Amino acid sequence: MPELTLSDVTVHYEVTGDGPPMLLIAGMMSDCASWAPLIPHLSDHFTLICPDNRTTGRTTPWDAPASPKIWAEDARALLDHLGHDRAHVLGHSLGGYIAWALASLAPERIASCTMMASAPLHPARNAALFEGLLSVRRSSAPPDTWLRLFLPWIFTPALYQSPGAIDAAIAQSLAYPYAQSAEAMAHQLAAVAAADATLFHARPEVPLHALLGEQDLLIPLADAQAALIDIPTTVIKGCGHAPHWDAPDQVAHHLRHFIGGLAS
Repeated sequence: MPELTLSDVTVHYEVTGDGPPMLLIAGMMSDCASWAPLIPHLSDHFTLICPDNRTTGRTTPWDAPASPKIWAEDARALLDHLGHDRAHVLGHSLGGYIAWALASLAPERIASCTMMASAPLHPARNAALFEGLLSVRRSSAPPDTWLRLFLPWIFTPALYQSPGAIDAAIAQSLAYPYAQSAEAMAHQLAAVAAADATLFHARPEVPLHALLGEQDLLIPLADAQAALIDIPTTVIKGCGHAPHWDAPDQVAHHLRHFIGGLAS
């Protein structure tokens, strides 16, 4: 089991594929397993490096200090550990925040930065939603309740038209042995709420790209485009907040096209 031991945390990570290094940074409540649908579409083109961010997965302890800057510093340390001077970075949701922070702190290490379903925004509505979900998790409600409330924010109505798809997704989530606990979720939410916003005031001096879901409820398309003005943006039609699950082939296509264009 590959691990990177730092002064206050042991970071679990996974590496697969072959080609130029690409760091995949997961979003809120997610770990390296969240990239499973996308990996087969990219592993023939890139060496994919997938860490579990602090508070998630097999990275321990779950309550180590956390913030976008600290997560970004962990990512830079992982590149050092693996011997990569530079890497492409893809960040989903909160992972896009972390990717932006990493590109701001160490632009010389970033070959390109793609934010997926992400923008330098921290909507108050989203903070309220996650706090509400946390309250439900901590209540006496059945353990699937908070997931049934959360999934409509992540996926489009198309998923609900497929018989049994929601129940299957929830069963898979509940069975996952490394799922983030309610306590770790609270720790992650507090880290995001206390984030230093100055990291996001200036555009990083690296090649930037955004992949946005047309039907994203958490980071609405119009809001993301306004925050990412002058940054090349690709809108993936029919997708919600998880384009790498809704349309992994399209995500991979657009990502390869963007990176391929940098070399021309």
